[in-house]
Amino acid sequence: MEFLAEPEVWVAVGFVLVIAILLYVGVPKMVATMLDARAAGIKAELDEARRLREEAQTLLAGYQKRASEAEREADAIVAEARAEAERYAADASTALGRQIERRAQQAQDKIAQAEAAAMAEIRGLAADAAVAAAEKLIAARLNADKQSALVADSIKSLGAKLN
Repeated sequence: MEFLAEPEVWVAVGFVLVIAILLYVGVPKMVATMLDARAAGIKAELDEARRLREEAQTLLAGYQKRASEAEREADAIVAEARAEAERYAADASTALGRQIERRAQQAQDKIAQAEAAAMAEIRGLAADAAVAAAEKLIAARLNADKQSALVADSIKSLGAKLN
């Protein structure tokens, strides 16, 4: 029994004894349970991470869709604003053209009125000049006998004209 004096034997016996005690107490089952629990926790975390990733991808797709819709809407608004600005410019141009035509017509009307007034004034002056010339001519050609005869004829015809 010489081999019992060797320290390695006692280390081996102690090791076997510790292993036997650990097996008796159920340490491998506890370790397996703990490892299974840890694996289940890791699996749950991975599933949660996968679910969160899918949810994040869904949200990202939704936000990208909204962003593209917003961009299309913004483009439509800009296009509509440009079209409206062009309509306003065309309307303003048309209104300005009409206003210029109105002002030109008003100016022509004022010119025509001024011409008419000038013509009336010229006619009036011409009539006054003709009356003055006729008065002078009549006064020069009419003597007292002719004046008396004209007055008498006018008085006679006056009665007929009044009735």
